[in-house]
Amino acid sequence: MTTSIVLGAGMVGVSTALALQENGHQVVLLDRQAPGRETSYGNAGIIQTEAVEPYAFPRSVSEIVRVALKRGNDVDWRLRDLPLVAGPLLRYFTLSAAAPYARTIAAYSQLALRASGDHARFIEPAGANDLIVRQGWRAVYRTPAGFEAAAADAERLKRIYGVPSDVLGADELAACEPALQRRLAGAVHWTSPWTCRDPGELVARYAALFVARGGTLARGDAMSLQQKGAGWHALSEDGLVNAENAVVALGPWSPTLASAFGYRIPMVFKRGYHRHFSGQNGPRVSMLDVDNSTLVAPMNAGWRVLTGAHMTPPGTAPASRQIRHATDTARELFALRDPVESTPWSGTRPCMPDMLPVVGPTRHKGLWFHFGHGHQGFTLGPTTAVLLAGLMTTGRADPLVLPLLPSARGWA
Repeated sequence: MTTSIVLGAGMVGVSTALALQENGHQVVLLDRQAPGRETSYGNAGIIQTEAVEPYAFPRSVSEIVRVALKRGNDVDWRLRDLPLVAGPLLRYFTLSAAAPYARTIAAYSQLALRASGDHARFIEPAGANDLIVRQGWRAVYRTPAGFEAAAADAERLKRIYGVPSDVLGADELAACEPALQRRLAGAVHWTSPWTCRDPGELVARYAALFVARGGTLARGDAMSLQQKGAGWHALSEDGLVNAENAVVALGPWSPTLASAFGYRIPMVFKRGYHRHFSGQNGPRVSMLDVDNSTLVAPMNAGWRVLTGAHMTPPGTAPASRQIRHATDTARELFALRDPVESTPWSGTRPCMPDMLPVVGPTRHKGLWFHFGHGHQGFTLGPTTAVLLAGLMTTGRADPLVLPLLPSARGWA
């Protein structure tokens, strides 16, 4: 039986452990914390099958100036962080040009469209149906011009990819969301995505399914990974874990471990913030105020208010501008009450300059990469896990994997 260590117990790592297990591997899943407590905990909880075109770096001068002057709430940055993020951001800008971005979309869209089906293989056996809502989510717009442009774009995505949506005018939106406190121009209701009322708990239930099927969950330091002969070992609280394969699924911490083996990964780090609020009157389904980059999601813990992206590397101090603006926006839209937590949560999204996850073998025998899903680790974790497990088991790469391979990107 093939043995594997999966390093990292977020959505990507837990899904990897389950997929390898389904392919007959004996797997140890190792992390310093319980499953789903890091980046996978703090997201919007949307399995985004409509997200067929990933976030590209702005290309127009006006958009770049807007971001540089912090005129919106979608992006924040600090001058002292620029030397640490400039290189990967420049690659991100370059790879957002029309030709490379078209290649990215060709691969990315196929992953997104199958995401809910790949989650479904775990949701039912994990006993997690109570966490899943199959009613989509809404992007709302404050100006007629913004709404009309979004409606046209939704029609384009429906025509090209078959992504379903409903376009709601101001009256229709008000009827669908009776708790909404102000009139808006309209909304695009993306009807195919599923939402989760507790993302961290979903990861925990997937991990419990992995254990119930015979897998081993271990606490330990992934950075202790070392090559040992023809295999790999890492230190857990119960001693050394040895295996033929090691899968690095550490999200934003992956480049640090990879660097110990000579790999330089140009990751773009985007921090997000959220806070839960009490109250009875919020949106019926998750709602993104596009003009203010504020998402309000109904969660078991309360109304989760989420921000745009803060461009900063891991370990830097949190900033408050975006979450303060998002809180004000959310309270303008809905009668939210007191915050549930004393301080907002923050966590880092592991984004690659070409906007594609890194999935596949490295030049070290038995060392595999599985990270870099950007904003969509929660969505795409099971999909890329199934593809990686197939490659690790059979040695044959599904065509969907080919653009994701580290060797195809010059990183292995």
